[in-house]
Amino acid sequence: MKTRTERIMEALKGRGISQMLVVDPMSIYYMTGVYVEPFERFFALLLRENGGHVLFLNNLFTISEEVGLKKVWYSDTDPVMDYVKEYIDSSSVLGVDKDIKARFLLPLIEAKAAAGFVNSSLAIDLTRGVKDEEEQEKMRTSSKINDQAMACFKALVKEGVTEKEIADQTLEIYRKLGAEDFSFAPIVSFGANAADPHHMPDDTVLKAGDAVLFDVGCIKDGYCSDMTRTFCYKEVSEKNREIYELVRRANEAAIAKIKPGVPLCELDKTARDIITEAGYGEYFNHRLGHFIGLGEHEYGDVSLTNETKAEPGMIFSIEPGIYLPGDTGVRIEDLVLVTENGVEVLNHYSKELEVIEA
Repeated sequence: MKTRTERIMEALKGRGISQMLVVDPMSIYYMTGVYVEPFERFFALLLRENGGHVLFLNNLFTISEEVGLKKVWYSDTDPVMDYVKEYIDSSSVLGVDKDIKARFLLPLIEAKAAAGFVNSSLAIDLTRGVKDEEEQEKMRTSSKINDQAMACFKALVKEGVTEKEIADQTLEIYRKLGAEDFSFAPIVSFGANAADPHHMPDDTVLKAGDAVLFDVGCIKDGYCSDMTRTFCYKEVSEKNREIYELVRRANEAAIAKIKPGVPLCELDKTARDIITEAGYGEYFNHRLGHFIGLGEHEYGDVSLTNETKAEPGMIFSIEPGIYLPGDTGVRIEDLVLVTENGVEVLNHYSKELEVIEA
């Protein structure tokens, strides 16, 4: 945890910032191991270049006394921003979190608590985007559970079942496999519903010839997994087979290109060109991927506009898709870890086209 905070302080220093007020609970957890869901109350970590960091806590919050930080407690009736102001260097600019609420920030601005206020979230976002060894191992474990869960979900596919009936069983399966919770609400889509990338499970009944799309993920030890696999039920048309193999080829081609120094936009272009050249470009209507870790969608993406270069420790999704409105859809998604020499795919569930016969 100390090393993570030091990395963030170095990033702030590189931006000419000596202090920052962090309010994102996941970022505070990342640096301290303390997680609080504050709801409407103020919860923050003030980072200071002298190392005298301060954690601001409401009396209703419960944390371990072993946290090696100065703690400032307040009650619901206390003027908490007056307390915060006391610890800010008024002669220096204050970096602020992009998530800070106006009702907390404005009193500091009005009181001239700092020489200026700047959004410094990138110092944290970019640091969190490069996972350390402990995080990488936790991401492997979470994805391993997701692989196991996918096999269990596939076994639920049978004649007469609805999307919602399957979705309602997924959390119990995850917990039996050792996960704590969903990383996001599961997407279970049959047939034409698979053409909606964010379709939520409903009472649609499975029928022969349907695509069966699972976009699912869990949380293990605080870290998220995310994977999509698309199956066919009982039979597969030539068109469905064609678009499946196109999406698979796009997925594998983008992954094969990953290594340190490759711009992320080139990964998106590699996958998109394969789909576009086959005549389905307009039906691939989202970016290729997103970063992931403590959050299911973290800062950073794999898109045509992101020229950031791949760096060892980055973990993001590769998830091309083809969506034919009113007909069918296919998406194949893996999480990948950029290594010193190339890439490690964190998902190991097969990407061969599977026809479910149950």
